[in-house]
Amino acid sequence: MGYRVAVVGATGNVGREMLNILAEREFPCDEIAAVASSRSTGSDIEFGETGKMLKVKNIEHFDFTGYDMALFAAGSGPTAIYAPKAASQGCVVIDNSSLYRMEPDVPLIVPEVNPDAIDGYKARNIIANPNCSTAQMVVALKPLHDAATIKRVVVSTYQSTSGAGKAGMDELFTQSRAIFVGDQVEPSKFTKQIAFNVIPHIDTFLDDGFTKEEWKMVVETKKILDPKVKVVATCVRVPVFVGHSEAINLEFEKELSAEQAQDILREAPGCMLVDKREDGGYVTPVECVGDGATYISRVREDPTVENGLVLWCVSDNLRKGAALNAVQIAELLGRKHLKKG
Repeated sequence: MGYRVAVVGATGNVGREMLNILAEREFPCDEIAAVASSRSTGSDIEFGETGKMLKVKNIEHFDFTGYDMALFAAGSGPTAIYAPKAASQGCVVIDNSSLYRMEPDVPLIVPEVNPDAIDGYKARNIIANPNCSTAQMVVALKPLHDAATIKRVVVSTYQSTSGAGKAGMDELFTQSRAIFVGDQVEPSKFTKQIAFNVIPHIDTFLDDGFTKEEWKMVVETKKILDPKVKVVATCVRVPVFVGHSEAINLEFEKELSAEQAQDILREAPGCMLVDKREDGGYVTPVECVGDGATYISRVREDPTVENGLVLWCVSDNLRKGAALNAVQIAELLGRKHLKKG
């Protein structure tokens, strides 16, 4: 006996990836509904590589009654309208937007890091999925934090254009092509040219000079990992289609050598250590696309602080940063609370 599952925002990048991963991981679905805006209503979308086609249903008229879970990848605007509706109809919402992440009565979950926090979903029938850059980072930090207690995190991100949706990827493609043929390049989705450039600006600016993306990494890491950890972030958009990278400096309460950290990360859930001190002995975004792991390379000791480490972290932001993490939450919810059969 399986679950009745709805994927809301099914025609977007993350929604399609959710469908792919549900099929790939053979999630026990008796019924799967693809739900999107009126623009996509009636179109067909494939359920992974199963060969099964789903007719897209209109979110405005969709009844969540009888559905066990709804995976939302619709953005904060539609989510604010339809997630409370789904939750009130008895369907547990797993939301990929930023809308509910910092609500105190909504659990913010990365299954490898804080699975027990999922018990709090009953307060509102809503579970939040973290920001893509936060998700991969805390997967890497959790086993190290357990071993030596992290005091401070300094992270610089190198975030792909897919983090800004299809429009971001399209802009990178069209600008790159325009530059090669000598055409004019006009920014639209991004504030400056993204092709052959980097932009130290993701999301809106706050009064303190940080961006909202940087703020998200700080507060979400504290909520998921440990409120006592100090975090500062600089988030940068780079001309990559898929895959976020992060350079992370860590300061610990206890001594932890690079070799010990490597041993820990080699066995940690969700982590894949690729760390050879030679040409090509590390992972780049191109190599992580389509994979669910958080790849860690270049682990080394930081000589500028006591008990410091530096590492490089790469992950497919459409998978672990969004769709895969949501499906893993659904699997965890099923195991702990919504058991079938």
